[in-house]
Amino acid sequence: MTASGCVTVHGELEVVPAATRSEAAQALKDFTSAYNAADKAYDPALDADEVGGSLGAINQAGLKARQKNNPNGNANHRTLELTDATYVIPKKAGWPRWFLADTDSNRDQDSGKQDTRWLLVFVKSGPGAGWRAVYLSVVAPSQLPGFAKDADGRAEPVPEDSAGLAVAPRELSKQYTGYLQKGTPDVFTPGAATSLWRTTRQNTRRAGFSYQYIDQPLTGGAFGPLGLKTEDGGALVFFSSKHFERQTAAKGLRPEVTPDVQALLSGEVQSTLTKERVSSQLVYVPKRGAGTGKVTVLNRLPGLTSAKGS
Repeated sequence: MTASGCVTVHGELEVVPAATRSEAAQALKDFTSAYNAADKAYDPALDADEVGGSLGAINQAGLKARQKNNPNGNANHRTLELTDATYVIPKKAGWPRWFLADTDSNRDQDSGKQDTRWLLVFVKSGPGAGWRAVYLSVVAPSQLPGFAKDADGRAEPVPEDSAGLAVAPRELSKQYTGYLQKGTPDVFTPGAATSLWRTTRQNTRRAGFSYQYIDQPLTGGAFGPLGLKTEDGGALVFFSSKHFERQTAAKGLRPEVTPDVQALLSGEVQSTLTKERVSSQLVYVPKRGAGTGKVTVLNRLPGLTSAKGS
């Protein structure tokens, strides 16, 4: 150990780059290969070791459902290609370590309004663990702010309890789910994943049916927030949340059960169907006191993870 006490034998306290660029490139290659194999066969086991967190929950449940409904695999499989990768690798001490892969996919047009970037966050939980993709966001290139750099030219991670931001990263999931439930705290810019979603849920009507929505924060382990400082003092942050939709039918009626829901269903749907979804969000958080002080949701990726009937 050095005199400053900041280095240990295993590097748990030493501030180091989370990965080498070759290591990051290999992690992206391994993920893409496993993702394609799993999608082609509709077999969640084929990429289970390459995904985690909210992306893993969504991916594994989706594959499980499609496997049940298409036991012969994906007849419409199209190989995913992720190219033009830029690796944003912050320096930090201890575990977990993580990095961002900013890539171009073959799922868009390479110019104009349909052009997008796929942002994948990879996490390594410990010295003996492998890299897992835990977040995926799809955004227009124009939505991405520049990242702040330290003296070594490395990206700077944002502490979960950062007091310099309008909302600390560890509070985002709680404040987002609280806003969806009650409309407060009103710290989010109006948009499809915030005000418009609340309005849509409040106005859901169908004769003979009632709807309830419950939103819960997800903050532990691989579901925790991860953020990078931006050049203007704000931050780009990924975070997770969980959402329930309960549909209750009047006597003599029954909620509709689609094949994808049926594949993930436990219990028997008689009068009530509860759907559980996990969602990941990519947001821009301004620095405290800047502009409107509101958080902007740049992308939201939801996925059905289970269903229950009663």
